[in-house]
Amino acid sequence: MMMDDAILAHSRELFDALMQRRTLEPLTERNQDLTIEDAYRVQRRLIELQCDHGSRVIGRKIGVTSHAVMTMLGVEQPDFGILLDDMAYGRGSVIAVDRLIQPKAEAEIAFVLKRTLRGPGVTAAEVLAATEGVLPCFEIVDSRIRDWKIRIQDTVADNASCGVFVLGDRMVAPHEFDFYSCGVVMERNGQIVGLGAGAASMGSPVNAVAWLANTLGRFGVPLESGEIILSGALSGMVNVQKGDFLQMEIGGLGRCSVCFG
Repeated sequence: MMMDDAILAHSRELFDALMQRRTLEPLTERNQDLTIEDAYRVQRRLIELQCDHGSRVIGRKIGVTSHAVMTMLGVEQPDFGILLDDMAYGRGSVIAVDRLIQPKAEAEIAFVLKRTLRGPGVTAAEVLAATEGVLPCFEIVDSRIRDWKIRIQDTVADNASCGVFVLGDRMVAPHEFDFYSCGVVMERNGQIVGLGAGAASMGSPVNAVAWLANTLGRFGVPLESGEIILSGALSGMVNVQKGDFLQMEIGGLGRCSVCFG
């Protein structure tokens, strides 16, 4: 386990990079002993620094939910990060590219909870019962690690590569939606750039949320009523730049769009 001063140093350099919109060399290239547990300690301290500067926690995100990404990063389970209020945008928003560093877009399903989930032992059925509704969502991931040269410890420490997210404006009750077989189409400037299905996220986005509740539950941390949970990418990441218009549709759930200015 890393010493507290090393944890603080890593969290401070990530915070400074976030504030200054610049990148760092991978933490894992400079600290070969950095473990995933250490990386989550860095993440927690990074979030504390952001909250000290006025941000507020409003939910969680799940990353690395597909087998392809797990293989790429050499892990057998997803990771998670923290959503803050200043990351949230509504459908059709214009996001200033210079707010971000090296953004990429993912199509996801967002869950809004109406009941608290306390793991371990949370089932998929309990996730559905605790969910007020689901919405289409763009997660705009970003990395403070240069050129996205990340190992799992790098992305975990960097708050699971959180950037911003965009929610659709139509919420659907969970029992009215097919999480497994729903199709996803993502377009950039009118061209299809991504296809996917609900099963891409751990077999079902519901399974991903149950995994998160149970993982956090082992540390005594619940998913609170009212929180937003981003359940993982349903198609590949797409690079974005100034002037891009992205739109995606999830069958049975609706559309979400965003512009980059």
